Amino acid sequence: MKLLLTSAGISNRSIHRALVELLGKPIDQASALFVPTAIYPFPGGTGRAREAICGAAQSPLCGLGWRSLGVLELTALPSVKTESWIPELRETDALLVWGGDVLYLYYWMRRSGLADLLPSLDLVYVGVSAGSIVVTAYNHDVEFDLGTVPEGSDRGQEEGDRAMGLVDFTLVPHLENEEFLPEHSVTGIQEWATSVPVPTYAIDDQTAVTVVDGVVKVVSEGQWRLFAP
Repeated sequence: MKLLLTSAGISNRSIHRALVELLGKPIDQASALFVPTAIYPFPGGTGRAREAICGAAQSPLCGLGWRSLGVLELTALPSVKTESWIPELRETDALLVWGGDVLYLYYWMRRSGLADLLPSLDLVYVGVSAGSIVVTAYNHDVEFDLGTVPEGSDRGQEEGDRAMGLVDFTLVPHLENEEFLPEHSVTGIQEWATSVPVPTYAIDDQTAVTVVDGVVKVVSEGQWRLFAP
């Protein structure tokens, strides 16, 4: 599996070029499955999922001109047979994982079985915001995410601030984005980074991180920082 971890989707030519290189083919010759699940805990989440699927969201992803595009809804998977979705997943070129609530996404990745499958998949994993954070080692947004957990739910009781750990670093998107300050300021991220035992990449909405065979590269037309553990 190859990773393209973004803050705001395919937001510039450099990130677009990186995606094409990872795919090994033009986007209009590639198939993709889109995971909207993480957005549902937020107010208006259903409408924001529709916008993303229709290519009308502010972060470019589904509307890039894919040869084919399907929706993989994680909350539905535990109730259907695996042969209904795993073969299609294994054949797709790209898995597009939308942003939202990291804790909710992590919960349903494990419940659906996708978390166990991911390391064996031969595809390009494209994360946006929460979709990027969830595959790293730690969840920077865990305190915010806990605020969306309904009373009596078991979600969030076991994970703490851990994420899936498919890579040996963590990532904080939306660097210096006014909507996410002060937690996503350089100072705020640096302070949090001292509490985790792995490197922390802080990236703005014009930046992405690629991981291929364990090699990490930063693709940027904006600003980013790397904080030592």
